[in-house]
Amino acid sequence: MSIVVELSMFPIGKEESVSIYVARILKMIDASGIQYKLNPMGTVFETETMSESLGIIEKAYRQLEDDCSRVYCMVKFDIRKGDKSRLSRKIKSLEERLGKKIST
Repeated sequence: MSIVVELSMFPIGKEESVSIYVARILKMIDASGIQYKLNPMGTVFETETMSESLGIIEKAYRQLEDDCSRVYCMVKFDIRKGDKSRLSRKIKSLEERLGKKIST
């Protein structure tokens, strides 16, 4: 099974830039060893089980809970049975249809 997740999580009520908080989450995701891609509006990652995906989301929240009294989170799931490593293949498929490399 392949679960592609797009996660956007950050504190509300802090200064205008929240990159210091998002960096905590990204560091945790990077240390987890899962494949991920950062984009301007969130982070996309891929896992093999729903519990692993939800575990990453919970760990992301744990990065903020101590000093953030309010946290905003938006999550999207694309779940597909019997398919793995879709994170890069989804982009490659579009590039082939367009006939050119696209920025990710």
